[in-house]
Amino acid sequence: MFRLMALFAMLSATLWAQAFPPHRIIGNIYYVGEDDLTSFLIVTPKGNILINTGYIYSVPEIKSSIKKLGFHYSDIKILLITHAHSDHAAGMALIKKQTGAKMMTMEQERELLETGGKTDYLFGSSGWFDPVKVDKTFKDGETIELGGTVITAHLTPGHTKGSTSYSLEVPENGKTYHVLIANLGVINPGTAFLHNDRYPNIAKDYARTFEIEKNLPCDVFLSSHAGHYGMQHKFHPGTPYSPETFVDPEGYLMVVQHFEQVFLRHLEEERADEQAYQDHLHFKDNVP
Repeated sequence: MFRLMALFAMLSATLWAQAFPPHRIIGNIYYVGEDDLTSFLIVTPKGNILINTGYIYSVPEIKSSIKKLGFHYSDIKILLITHAHSDHAAGMALIKKQTGAKMMTMEQERELLETGGKTDYLFGSSGWFDPVKVDKTFKDGETIELGGTVITAHLTPGHTKGSTSYSLEVPENGKTYHVLIANLGVINPGTAFLHNDRYPNIAKDYARTFEIEKNLPCDVFLSSHAGHYGMQHKFHPGTPYSPETFVDPEGYLMVVQHFEQVFLRHLEEERADEQAYQDHLHFKDNVP
């Protein structure tokens, strides 16, 4: 039964995701993902960094996109993840095996990667993917460095316990751009903020994430899903490269504030439901 459910999930996702032309985003950052599931290639003289892989069937598309851009798949040296759900992590084990790249992650996300998603507080075993061995963990605020590129990792939890946003500065034409690959505080259906035994601090973590993200410097806004930052509205295949294409600090703040309002609304609804239940119990206890 589980195998049939997993197969159905993969087939449904395959129909949903479509290839998208690879392109240069800004500086040494390139897009090699699908039309919504993002994968970012950061190119350096000492090898490349890949952030997110999509599903396992996404791997050939990523490989093809890297080749179209004139780079080598075998030059991937570091694998990073915004969060370890199957739609972003399922290809990690395969790419690690094929390239020998090192899997690095926020320390709170290690268990989720190494169990293939089976310890997720919400999805459990239904969010399966091939487990991937983590070679190195980092903490909030620490950096990942390769070939002169320095990426800062920011713990932005809630969506998962180790959800991570990445920031880096990109010099271009005498200007320095603050690039942020933001793991947004998106709420999956079924998430509970009160009395969540599998994630007791979830409400505090979501609130913390929104405060962090509202204060991170951001010129170029990227995310785990292309739809979050309007990729297909900002970039059209064949458009000449410009470092200004994805500059959108106002749009970034609007998206963060939107998800914060969704969170606050959900939290208030849960509190209201709990209060109604307590009032009901009190009424029953006091009926003569």
